[in-house]
Amino acid sequence: MAEDKIKNVESKVEGAATDAKGHVKDAVGGLTGNIGMQAEGKFDQFAGHMQRDFADLYEEGEGVLEKAATFVRDKPLLSLGIVSAIGLVLGWLIFPRRKRS
Repeated sequence: MAEDKIKNVESKVEGAATDAKGHVKDAVGGLTGNIGMQAEGKFDQFAGHMQRDFADLYEEGEGVLEKAATFVRDKPLLSLGIVSAIGLVLGWLIFPRRKRS
């Protein structure tokens, strides 16, 4: 778990660095009139934002998984009942009953 958190922080830092690099490229491209560099800057900004957003989403997902694991550990029979009910409903939806002649 600790390694995941370190990787997540590293990913956020890399995303921020990519975003900053994109801002610099965008500004230099705007000053020099280089549309290609400006476009690269916009792309780097977008990539940096997406990398940070993905890291945030990963953190939120980890929290949900921890809550689910705690629920299953605390209430195993209720968890089994919930999963069984979901399985029955999916079974009825996927394999509908056939009419008998």
